[in-house]
Amino acid sequence: MYICIDIGGTAIKYGIADTDGHFLTRSSVPTEAREHGGAGIVQKVSAIVSEARAQYAVHGVAISTAGMVDAAAGRIVYALPDAIPDYTGTNWKAILHEEFDLPASAENDVNCAALGELWKGAGRGCSSLFVMTVGTSIGGCLILDGKVVHGASMSAGEIAYMRVPGGRLHERCSAAHLVASVCRTKGLPAGSIDGHAVFDLLRKGDLAVAEEVAELIDALADAITNVVCVANPERIVLGGGIMAQEEVLRPPLEEALKHRLPPIVYEATTISFAVTQNDAGMLGALYHFLQEHGGDI
Repeated sequence: MYICIDIGGTAIKYGIADTDGHFLTRSSVPTEAREHGGAGIVQKVSAIVSEARAQYAVHGVAISTAGMVDAAAGRIVYALPDAIPDYTGTNWKAILHEEFDLPASAENDVNCAALGELWKGAGRGCSSLFVMTVGTSIGGCLILDGKVVHGASMSAGEIAYMRVPGGRLHERCSAAHLVASVCRTKGLPAGSIDGHAVFDLLRKGDLAVAEEVAELIDALADAITNVVCVANPERIVLGGGIMAQEEVLRPPLEEALKHRLPPIVYEATTISFAVTQNDAGMLGALYHFLQEHGGDI
């Protein structure tokens, strides 16, 4: 059995899984990142591993985590101090080997979500894949021949910084941007609604909300076009909170892409929506562990 851990800014999700990605257990604890920083996260992960080892024959620990990660070393290269203080430099492989004598792996959370979709989700059967997560911010991951492309600074796929008309992608296409824009347009107090409320208004025919969503789709289509022009993947997989609204987003998004891409390119790239949901990070972490340690995948 393997301990799969997904470290996010709000919660640390974890579970026990076999080599086929079947989970025996799932649970979570609050990250409390700002309160206790990287050291607090290490303590929580150690407690999770200790508890699991008392109940199961554990063969390794697979970690998905926020931050830029040197996956080969298992080390956090950079984490935003405002999000997780004192997390940069944390070496998960060394910590878990020293404390528990267990093999471990660590990979960026968006990369793990992409690997989870490749293994068990919308990316199955693809040799090339780009996954975009659209939530509070924007993330991305390019996979070629089953392997994550990390880049020179371990930051390949950081598409939040991509320039699109009107600014950076994070400023044009994130859930935070959409909600804030709708609040301003409708004269609502900041933070008084969330993404679900935005799409409820859209379904009720709110024209102002429809215009804001259309602008988000345009920015997303620009970003997808940029990715496809550079990487030409077989499939784009869209995940994250906003992308749960597939029935609303797919038709206008595909129409926008038809006008941006040459027909031969558009027809060769499938647009799919993520299916592994909350398990994506843990599944991808396990897939990455098995890749590193020669497991049966």
